[in-house]
Amino acid sequence: MTTIIDREKLMQFKTCAACGRPFNLGEPVVLACGAWEGPPKLIHENEAVYDAETSRYIERKCFQAKRNA
Repeated sequence: MTTIIDREKLMQFKTCAACGRPFNLGEPVVLACGAWEGPPKLIHENEAVYDAETSRYIERKCFQAKRNA
């Protein structure tokens, strides 16, 4: 599910867990699993890949590492 970063989310999630860049109002974000510990987090949509096998978004770096393993 893709969403748009709004003011409430911007106050809660200051930076992207995948790339470390700050979020801006109106940016598309997705809830994705990644190399961090814990539950999925909102990250920039361009930093994620949709995995049809699991029906969820995965951080791009994690997805590539999984494919190369």
